[in-house]
Amino acid sequence: MADETTDQPGTWLTHKAYDRLTEELEHRKGAERKAIAQRVEAARQEGDLRENAGYHAAREEASLNEARIATITEMLENAQVGAPDFDGSVTAGTIVSAKVAGSEQTFALGGQEITADVPDGVKVFSPDAPLGRALMGHRAGDTVSYNAPNGRQITAEILDVKAL
Repeated sequence: MADETTDQPGTWLTHKAYDRLTEELEHRKGAERKAIAQRVEAARQEGDLRENAGYHAAREEASLNEARIATITEMLENAQVGAPDFDGSVTAGTIVSAKVAGSEQTFALGGQEITADVPDGVKVFSPDAPLGRALMGHRAGDTVSYNAPNGRQITAEILDVKAL
């Protein structure tokens, strides 16, 4: 686990999100891995593996599980966990209200892993997305412009910034 600040590289996670991911990792490495191995073996017992759809599906499930294990492991090893230092500026772990292209929106900045930790109705945007990058470090009252993926220049006025 990395430092408990948002100045270090890595995914910012709440303590709850970190605990959820740790629990998911243990489940995938233990019970899920064992259950998938049993499905692979049961399908293998059915005979010719070249035309055994159950076997191929079980192997695909095993591959997806191993990929998720690797993803979670890397994320947890490099995670920034805890409440970010809040100085009123936009950082990962803040909830931002902004007028974006004339439309008022409220969203949290962080990875999808924190979705369960934000208030109902608040979407989560990546700090690495164009809007997130443009807002980082700015404060309520600031207006920023950024290039959207479609090439349009978009203006965003920050109305409010709160810690998550």
